[in-house]
Amino acid sequence: MVAPISTGGNTGQMADYQRVLLAVDLTEECRRVARRAQALAIASDAELHIVHVIEPLSLAYGGDVPMDLSSVQDQIHEQACAHLAEFSEDFDVPETRRHLVFGRPESEIHRIAETEAMDLIVVGSHGRHGLALLLGSTANGVLHGASCDVLAVRVGRDIAPDD
Repeated sequence: MVAPISTGGNTGQMADYQRVLLAVDLTEECRRVARRAQALAIASDAELHIVHVIEPLSLAYGGDVPMDLSSVQDQIHEQACAHLAEFSEDFDVPETRRHLVFGRPESEIHRIAETEAMDLIVVGSHGRHGLALLLGSTANGVLHGASCDVLAVRVGRDIAPDD
């Protein structure tokens, strides 16, 4: 049996989250993660925020790219903005609680969580083990640097899509 999360003096009661940050990569898999975050937010009467981080192409390709990628980066931003808006509407998250940022995912998720005073970060995790985990997943990076609770929701091929 799993013991309930307690908040200081509220022994035996579930933690009351006021602000929940859902970190998404905007893939179909993250809908399962979003349903969990939305359910937690509703149960706690908390605000649900969504963050999507666009990793700059220069970071993804090591910074030594011999061409100007700014127009490609602008297109990626426009597409991400449209996808985030559509995704957020499906989960009733207003525009004022949507965060689309550039940078390293773990760092930007931590920054948004701190500046927006989040109580909980919800991320998807593929449940990798061994070397894949050591080489770094976003969920692992978020977990190890967060100043609030983190919920990693398992996603992947071995999980039923509507679970």
